[in-house]
Amino acid sequence: MYIDEIVTKASDLFVLPDSVTRLKACMDDEASSIDDVGDIIAFDPSLATQLLRVANSALYRFPNKIDTITKAIQVVGTRSTYDLALAYGVTQAFSDVDGQQIDLDKFWEQSVSCGLLAKYFSDLRHIREPERMFVAGLLHNIGELVVVSMLPEAAARCQAFNTRVSPVQLQQSVLGFSYTSLSAQLIDKWGIPSSISAPIESIHDEPEQTDDEEKKILQLSYALALDNVNPEIYPSYHHLKPALHESLSLKREDLEDALDITNLQCISVISLFNPNAFMLY
Repeated sequence: MYIDEIVTKASDLFVLPDSVTRLKACMDDEASSIDDVGDIIAFDPSLATQLLRVANSALYRFPNKIDTITKAIQVVGTRSTYDLALAYGVTQAFSDVDGQQIDLDKFWEQSVSCGLLAKYFSDLRHIREPERMFVAGLLHNIGELVVVSMLPEAAARCQAFNTRVSPVQLQQSVLGFSYTSLSAQLIDKWGIPSSISAPIESIHDEPEQTDDEEKKILQLSYALALDNVNPEIYPSYHHLKPALHESLSLKREDLEDALDITNLQCISVISLFNPNAFMLY
């Protein structure tokens, strides 16, 4: 099955919540206001609850409790509110994926870890709208969930990566494409801004192939998260190429700080985005 055929079928199988679709239309309308955004979110109680949970989570660490949608939008920002609503909508679209073929808890741990690292480095490098990079990191591997649902035997074979064969090498061998390419194409098919899909599409490019800072940040975040979540397979920094962090003017100590901080955040943030969260919060 070719990747474009899978993308077409997946876009019908995994549907974004109506509130997220309406929110995107609202964001694309220059005449819309913060009240319009708030009304759409308030109309979907689960989305409203999620936004408040995220605004009061370790992702932001605001000193005072945020208890209204309007306050959450004002503090987080309208664009970031959409990005976070999008992240929630996508994770909910995959909430019924069967966890027999892969370890879903580990899947979401790596996804959240990648997202948190991307946001951390984006903040450090003063990238605009760092939540967008969090979303890109969070969603970078949703292609795996598509394959689990549509080609479960192939998904199982792609789990056999080790120190000699990387996940992307195995995916290319079994499927003919990578999970991240499938993720990026599905995100495009949903009409989600290319500012999220473009860094995902470039995750496995060589660092020297791009001067785009956001793409480099996501490449670095992916490499660190992959090793961090799979310590039984990979030693620390196994997939780290010096060009990944040096091109961003980051030292090894900066990477250690990033992992220490985001590992602590991950404990609570994972329960916000993993549809099958096993942790209490």
